This record gives sequence, structure tokens and C-alpha cells, in this order.
Amino acid sequence: MKPDFKQFDDIPGTTIFTIQRAQEGFSLNQFCMSLRKEENRKKFLANEAEYLKDWNLSKEQIQAVLDRNFQQMLDLGGNVYFLSKIFATDGLSYVQAVSTMTDMNVEEYKAMMLAGGRNVEGLRSKKEQGKK
Repeated sequence: MKPDFKQFDDIPGTTIFTIQRAQEGFSLNQFCMSLRKEENRKKFLANEAEYLKDWNLSKEQIQAVLDRNFQQMLDLGGNVYFLSKIFATDGLSYVQAVSTMTDMNVEEYKAMMLAGGRNVEGLRSKKEQGKK
């Protein structure tokens, strides 16, 4: 019996890395891991679109990488630990990159995390978003 991860789709700001996402994102995550090598980082930065052709990515995954839309990459099967290779290639800290997935700037995001994270009050369900 497979666990029902659909229940987590209702939580705002949460992307669960499921088996299905892992399968969908396999090539995306392999591309990210290639960036561990300096020569690959240089090739990628020299011509990103050309470098991505070698990785069997979907059009949506390619566009998300080119746009540095990290949330879209997560939605398309990227794993944040693999995506961190892109952050590092771009010279971004983890906090800088992750803050792009919020409606906060880096300083606001840092302050929120130092204060203990997202407030437990407020939007807890996407279904409730339009009801308040």
C-alpha cells in the first residue's frame, strides 16, 4: 500500500519529495550533481541552454533552471539538496536562494528563520486561502 502524499499538497509553502517527484526529477537532479565538478560549472555558465541539452530534461525543467525558478524546480522533481549545486554555482548562499521561494527578501527571510520560522498562526491550508 502506497502512502497518500496528496494530503500534503494543501499545505502552503510545502513540497514533499515523493517517489513520483524523484522519478520525474531524476535527470534534473543528475544535472545538478554534475555541477560538483569545476569544469562542468564553467561549461554550464558559459552556455547554459547548450549544457542542459545533455540531460534529458523536460522543457519545463529547462525553463525553470534558466529562470532560476527554484520552486518550479522543486515542483518538477528537483530535490533541494541537489538544487543547492545551482545555488553554489551562482554564488548564492542557501538563505539567498531559499528566500526566492517566499514573498520575502533575504533580510526578512533571515529574520523570520532566526525568530523560529514561520508563525504557526495564519494560512495553514490552501483551501482556506480565499476564505479569510
